[in-house]
Amino acid sequence: MCLAVTEELLRQRAEHNNCELFSLEEISLHQQEIEKLEYIDKLCRDLKILYLQNNLIPKIENVSKLKKLEYLNLALNNIERIENLEGCEELQKLDLTANFIGELSSIEILKHNIHLKELFLVGNPCTEFEGYRQFVVATLHQLKCLDSKEIERSERIQALQNYRQVEKQIRDQEQAYLLKRAREKEEALKKIQEKQEKKKEKQIKPKPGFDRRCPDPLQDKENHQQKETEKEYQEWEIDKDDEEDRAFWEEPTPYTPESRLEAHRYLEEKRRVKENIRYLGFYISPKLVKGLHFFLKDDEENNQFILDLAVYRHLDSSLIDVDVQPTYLRVMVKDKPFQLVLPAEVKPDSSSAKRSQTTGHLVISMPKVCTFLWTDTIQSYLERVEKLEADPSKYSFPDVANIIQEKERTGKGPINLQQQKVIDTENSYVDFEDNQDVPPLR
Repeated sequence: MCLAVTEELLRQRAEHNNCELFSLEEISLHQQEIEKLEYIDKLCRDLKILYLQNNLIPKIENVSKLKKLEYLNLALNNIERIENLEGCEELQKLDLTANFIGELSSIEILKHNIHLKELFLVGNPCTEFEGYRQFVVATLHQLKCLDSKEIERSERIQALQNYRQVEKQIRDQEQAYLLKRAREKEEALKKIQEKQEKKKEKQIKPKPGFDRRCPDPLQDKENHQQKETEKEYQEWEIDKDDEEDRAFWEEPTPYTPESRLEAHRYLEEKRRVKENIRYLGFYISPKLVKGLHFFLKDDEENNQFILDLAVYRHLDSSLIDVDVQPTYLRVMVKDKPFQLVLPAEVKPDSSSAKRSQTTGHLVISMPKVCTFLWTDTIQSYLERVEKLEADPSKYSFPDVANIIQEKERTGKGPINLQQQKVIDTENSYVDFEDNQDVPPLR
């Protein structure tokens, strides 16, 4: 499966910019197993720094409209030639370390990038050509640094003086390398075809102890099903994990884009198988173990299981029957069963099944029954209620009837002190006479 750059991936990696792409100036897409560049030049026009190292990108494309791009890192990819960078008008630094660039003359396209100061080609086949550095220095006059080494003025003058002779040497070596690459591609294609044929033969060849003339395993007794399943997986673990792994990694192969991609595919397949085996207690019909690949994902964020079953792309949906039960599911594909015991209980009524429009895969979403969450909620509530309970012997509820204080008690506090002060004043004047003509003070 070819993994491409998507809008969703770009927004995920643009968290530091509030997931906004129109104003994004820097993004890191390294180690994302990307095999195709898309959408970047359409959605991220203001990019200045783009990290794409350690992916599986075979071709530089869809970045030519990034006119503000200053730094592009494409190290550790499967690129074989330099192209499609003319539109990157502000490009100052280009890192192509450890790729498969053998067509050294393709650097001439970088003449259009007049602001390019640094170029990294270490680890590419072209660096082994005789006269490699002289050719690059003489071709790209704007360069200040090549492979982390500064270009001296005297070095450039000498490279320009010997340019014609060095250019011819480079062209001859380049043609020899391209012929070698053509043979490597042809051999890689033959190798893939041979492996596919062996895989088909191994699928047809019956294993010891498994009689294909017997009826479907789902029609046998339960103990017979378990024995056949255990035997199937025991043989898989011994044969596949030990012998095939050893044979794959010990086989001598040239370091090419094809071998790097093949190793990635192999590791990805092993990872997916281990993810599936991680769920204990499931049963799969042996007829479909090798015929259909599947992936069961525990989507904890949405509290559901998602099953991706690789049914045939052009298979009519009417030939597929899905039966979801609380603890297992069964899928009939052209009268062939696929059965899986689920790691946790699900809600059959809320489950849904649909076909992917691109791959044709059957995708089944099964919401989980969260009994444990309900139990935790009840227990937490009871604990809070218990903490709120009061001891009647120590505490009592207020008397609502006596909330309003009596009149004789309203004189307490500062008002009482003021009244007491007035009384003391009145008592201190013995000759005080009350004149009726004088109005009282208010």
